[in-house]
Amino acid sequence: MELNGVTIKDTFAEAFPIKAARLIVTARDEKWAMHAATAATGFATSVIACKIEAGIERNLTASETPDGRFGVSLLFFAVSGTELENQLQNRIGQCILTSPTSAVFSGIDEGKVVGIGKAIRYFGDGYQISKKFGTRRYWRIPVMDGEFVCEDVTHRVDAVAGGNFLIVATNVEAALFAAERAVAAIASLPDVITPFPGGVVRSGSKVGSKYKFMTASTNDAYCPTLRGLVESDLPSESQAVLEIVIDGLTEEAVANAMREGILAACTHGRKEGVIEITASNFGGKLGKHHFHLYKLLP
Repeated sequence: MELNGVTIKDTFAEAFPIKAARLIVTARDEKWAMHAATAATGFATSVIACKIEAGIERNLTASETPDGRFGVSLLFFAVSGTELENQLQNRIGQCILTSPTSAVFSGIDEGKVVGIGKAIRYFGDGYQISKKFGTRRYWRIPVMDGEFVCEDVTHRVDAVAGGNFLIVATNVEAALFAAERAVAAIASLPDVITPFPGGVVRSGSKVGSKYKFMTASTNDAYCPTLRGLVESDLPSESQAVLEIVIDGLTEEAVANAMREGILAACTHGRKEGVIEITASNFGGKLGKHHFHLYKLLP
């Protein structure tokens, strides 16, 4: 299969079951909402070392938020419900509670309960106040610029992490231009994030290593500097590969994001230096979600 002269490999991306939650962060204006959102989703590229994957899903207008202020929707993914809850509490306490004028609300109203405000409230040292509206409880915690409002609980759902595709190009500039277009296309879609810096990964990995203490190591088959030293999967003219990794609330959301991302990456095709689109998998042995590139594309 080809798209604008770009070869689409007959392979699949292998993704994994994961737990997910959404938080809505608001503040007095866009600048301060983004400060809180950026801090709360920092150091969250991979569960391998960060223990969580997180990112900004989209900006929200005042009409879309519980308190009528500018907001940001954040998605968080962890391998267990316990880890997800711990991470959310720590990130709210250290990154959102600390950010001027911020508030935080649940963005998912179904699934298993995850405590957030019910844990953060103790920072109020006994001066915190509980307010209930309908079935939802909120905590008002006194802070030095007034009050921090935090919803009592949010919820977690089963989700999908690790959807991916690789952009194989003649040089790093071509790979990066294509990757930036792919990330921009994915950013317009609901229920997904690309958790790595700028949505792009240069350090693609394989399972295992020659070092026993390493669970993952560099994907040597796609490293251009190792051509001739390892069994390379690179076309002879390729000097750069970049990967897009996608986490989503549903399998459908990840599939849609992969499709739109690949189409965007191939917009200018081979004439721009994009040679091939492929994907990372582990032979189907580690993840139950398989996204076959041929089935995704029109």
